[in-house]
Amino acid sequence: MLLGQFVDDYITGRTDLKPRTLIKFNATKTYLLDFFGGDRALREIHPGDADDWRIFLVGKGLSENTVRKHVQIVKQFFTAASRRRLIETNPFANLKSTVQGNPDRFFFVKPDIAAKVLDACPDAEWRSIFALSRWGGLRCPSEHLALTWSCVDWENGRLRVISPKTEHHSGKGTRYVPLFPELRHCLDECYQLAEEGAIHIITRYRDSNVNLRTQLLRIVERAGIEPWPKLFQNLRSTRETELAEIYPEHVVCAWLGNTTSVAKKHYLQVTDDHFLKATQNATQTAIVSVVWNGQRHEKTLQMSMADIAGLMCTHAQVAEEGLEPPTRGL
Repeated sequence: MLLGQFVDDYITGRTDLKPRTLIKFNATKTYLLDFFGGDRALREIHPGDADDWRIFLVGKGLSENTVRKHVQIVKQFFTAASRRRLIETNPFANLKSTVQGNPDRFFFVKPDIAAKVLDACPDAEWRSIFALSRWGGLRCPSEHLALTWSCVDWENGRLRVISPKTEHHSGKGTRYVPLFPELRHCLDECYQLAEEGAIHIITRYRDSNVNLRTQLLRIVERAGIEPWPKLFQNLRSTRETELAEIYPEHVVCAWLGNTTSVAKKHYLQVTDDHFLKATQNATQTAIVSVVWNGQRHEKTLQMSMADIAGLMCTHAQVAEEGLEPPTRGL
């Protein structure tokens, strides 16, 4: 079996692939055939050739995570060939393919920046697209374009999100996101302007030729903001980081539709505000309890973190020495 024939047959047979996944598979196929040629026999590709192909991708200027993504797909190709007994082993099996988080590409989209970008959006639908990303934490464009007006529960303040990316996992095809005030305001405006009988929330930007990332880039520049890396993903990352400061992690992950491990690796950020709070002598509420004449007396005080730490050390020392007064004369 020749490489070109097998890969073509494999991709054609994957009728379960979504359009965006199909694009990625064909991109990997192009790199594979550019290096090996379509007339290379599958059995003639060895682990050393796989190593050379990876170096070829790096030489193309691809990022580490992009290289790993292509390796993931090639592993699928050759695993299928192995299962069909066309090859004995997968020559790409030992190549690293786990996509890594990259903190250098993180950017926290602060509320003031978000407000300027929102004001620069050209219409209500674009304001909804931005709000769904920044305050709803949705994946763009798949989850935005899947939304219909029937997904909006105005009375109970919830938005039902259909997730094409995770629908193949049991129970992960849909999730519910609160109608946060910023999100509700934009959706309400969009609803008021929607044509009668409209089904989808986003109607003007559904064409497959519409590149939402390119349009958002123009909007950000129009707002006078320097574009940040990974425009849409960092909007989602920012929202998950914000919510993680307030709600339990299992709640946040349920709203955002990912796992805690994925959130920690790819979404949660360490922000400037975290450092600021850590270095400030912030005031906290402390309850001081004293036992006097057999009765407990409690007093609520506003104390600095340093004073609270000192009080806790004193308490620990007293507890260690015991509550009985030392014997007179010793």
